[in-house]
Amino acid sequence: MNLTNDAWIPVLRANGQPDLLSLRELFAEAHEVRDLAVKPHERVALMRLIIGITQAALDGPLDEDAWSECRTLIQPAVRTYLQKWEASFELFGTGTRFLQLPGLEPAQADDEGNPATKLDLTLATGNNPTLFDNGAGETRPMPPARAALSLLTFQCFSPGGRIGVAKWNGKETAGKGSSNHAPCTPSSMIHTLIEGDSMLETLHRNLLSKETVRDSIPGGWGRPVWELPPKNSSDKPAIDNATTTYLGRLLPLSRAVRLQPDGCSIIVANGLDYPLFPVSRETTATILLRKDELALLPASTGRALWRQLAPITVRRRSTANETSGPLALRHDFGTFDVPLWVGALVTDKAKIEDVVEGRHRIPNTMLTDFGRTAFEGGVGHAEEAEATLVQSVKIYAAELKLGTPPYEKARQHYWTRVEQSLSELFDVARKLLTKEELPQSGWGLAVRAASRAAYEQTCPAQTPRQIQAFAAGLRRLSLTPSAKSPKSTKKSSHE
Repeated sequence: MNLTNDAWIPVLRANGQPDLLSLRELFAEAHEVRDLAVKPHERVALMRLIIGITQAALDGPLDEDAWSECRTLIQPAVRTYLQKWEASFELFGTGTRFLQLPGLEPAQADDEGNPATKLDLTLATGNNPTLFDNGAGETRPMPPARAALSLLTFQCFSPGGRIGVAKWNGKETAGKGSSNHAPCTPSSMIHTLIEGDSMLETLHRNLLSKETVRDSIPGGWGRPVWELPPKNSSDKPAIDNATTTYLGRLLPLSRAVRLQPDGCSIIVANGLDYPLFPVSRETTATILLRKDELALLPASTGRALWRQLAPITVRRRSTANETSGPLALRHDFGTFDVPLWVGALVTDKAKIEDVVEGRHRIPNTMLTDFGRTAFEGGVGHAEEAEATLVQSVKIYAAELKLGTPPYEKARQHYWTRVEQSLSELFDVARKLLTKEELPQSGWGLAVRAASRAAYEQTCPAQTPRQIQAFAAGLRRLSLTPSAKSPKSTKKSSHE
């Protein structure tokens, strides 16, 4: 199977119909393809691939002026590039293989390898959780198209932990059975992509200029791994290119993998060692200052992604300031609203907990300090209301002497209801409302209504004792949240 010619990429057409395309077809029809039809972590991995191909084909753009003019150059440049490097995108065979190390063999002659389904992080195989898949059979064959997408995603997102040992051109793979996180996984980092009306526009919006890369990536521009593949563990120039440069890191070899032709088994071991944050940053990640230290903005199953949009929308202003959202936000999109996709693979050390994603059209005022301050104030207002709701439920439960107050139920109802009014929150940023103006704004009224609805859903008032307890809690709920700085409350189970 050759990934340039054979269909393996799930997409949505402009009419909403699903399809499966090869790399060549995806680029040729990018102006007609609306979106990718994949899971959140697969989207990040696929975007890294098509961005890497495009930037290598263009060998740029050089700067922001060149970026603004390069959209029409993408398709013809990539067509020529894929013709030149077609042999590097073979999934099987005795020659060069896509994202697989050459000369990889089992460490022991009788080693039967691992099930191929281990490449799919959402399947219940080996130590993978049963969160997304209840099938426990480890002999399930993996079709080539699925294997290609899973291999790409596995190299980008495989969590660290214990792993097998193999021989790479006669030498044991590094790590002695232990591996670090793949580049896209640490801290459950939130990845952000700027979207467009077609795949061509989305691709163009997420390209970086050489100028931006020079100011942001210590290893510089570099080359994709298929142009300079490491031959063995001593091939320092190729390994440095793969692990430290922009184009090299986009398609990582974090795991030593060899697919077997039967589609049922693989060789898998530790691959190259990638410097992680703070030594090197991923271009789609957000870096913020937390307790006077730089940190990655993480996702969690208890905090909806829209509540974290403020740090994501920070544009990097200088090379001396590392804090910023995705580097592609440096572009001037010339629009009133900027469509963002945000997503993450949520992990707890080596354990996968969930995948999360969201889409939001943010007003361009959020790319300024004033707009972000207004947005943060709106989020803080909602979090203050959540804290008041919890206190009201506590009073209700105390009146009835309930052993376990239904805090989580109240939070779930509250945040689900609040999310239905996000357009009002973005209006807060668009209109640059102050904290004093929030209570009587559309967002403030929506927050108040959500609090009342959640309280009524959680605290029944049917018996005389319940009515008395309900009234006591309602008195606390009726107090207007104070206009304090944004402050996180207890972890919510909402997503």
